[in-house]
Amino acid sequence: MGEHQETQSLDQRMERAMRETAPGTALRRALDMIIAGRLGALICVGDQEAVLAAGNDGFPLNISFTANRLFELSKMDGAIVIDRDLTQILRANFHLNPDPSLPTSETGMRHRTAARMSLLTNAMVISVSERRQVVNVFLGGRSFEIKTVAELMTMVNQLLVTLQATRQSLDRNLLRLTTLELDNYVTLADISKIFFYFEVLMVATEELDDLIDQLGTEGRTIAMQREQLVGDMDEEYTLMIRDYAHDSSEENALRVRELFHNVEASSLHSAKKVGTLLGYEGLNEDSIMAPLGLRTLSRISVVREGMADKIVDEYGNLQELMDDIENNPSRLDDIGVQKPGILADSLYRMWGRKE
Repeated sequence: MGEHQETQSLDQRMERAMRETAPGTALRRALDMIIAGRLGALICVGDQEAVLAAGNDGFPLNISFTANRLFELSKMDGAIVIDRDLTQILRANFHLNPDPSLPTSETGMRHRTAARMSLLTNAMVISVSERRQVVNVFLGGRSFEIKTVAELMTMVNQLLVTLQATRQSLDRNLLRLTTLELDNYVTLADISKIFFYFEVLMVATEELDDLIDQLGTEGRTIAMQREQLVGDMDEEYTLMIRDYAHDSSEENALRVRELFHNVEASSLHSAKKVGTLLGYEGLNEDSIMAPLGLRTLSRISVVREGMADKIVDEYGNLQELMDDIENNPSRLDDIGVQKPGILADSLYRMWGRKE
């Protein structure tokens, strides 16, 4: 458990570092100026007591942090030490002496020093290679390379194409699935294909979110495009798992989503494997699946939040609801559905059997 918490903590620190070095920040402006000036730099941000204890000499400054000051100070040799909140530049031309036995696979002197300082302290350590003009950020021995806006946008555009194509395929298959559900003829193969599309969409979205963080103020338009393409698909994914999993609880649905996320993508092409992950044994691609109806019911305007679960608890599954809804609408009244006639008409319109 402690190791997991440490990993989570480091992940959060990495996310913060990405935001602090993203376009639009003062730190990123300074780094861009250092690259444009064809300079090198070694910058330690935060955990200043440990950082100062790992070096000597340099000039005590204790001046306000600005991008221009950081750029000018990078013209000197040695490291620059800044406080955690990026408000004060504490030292310049500071000579760092991290333990040389600390492991690192880095080759350049600045990058080796940065990697070791990130292991020795909790500082964010930034290394700018003068020769290669590359910026790397080190935390806890891990690192990421700061990419240019042009490089990030190339990756963003590729992901947007993937998201758009996947969303179109997903929408077509979900529309077909609704008809199959109301016809009571859904097979394991039908839902396996859709779960694959959902997972592709979620993985691409995670990658896009990471790029949006790296883009900073340049990523606002991309964030709006992402919202337009992904929308409420995250919730719909969970509802569909609850519809078909052996255990329909929300907790289990989140567990199954994690299983889907962690298996090889090719496994989701196997209906039998998908059936196993949903909690069933011995199913094949032609096995008939009976949905609860949570996903379909949640798309109907008169079904308020939480009402879909009540309807499913009352009827058992979507087909039982369809069998009973026309002959006994008062049953819906009894469980608190407002305007049950509209609910019935909506379902029949989805089915294409009644106006």
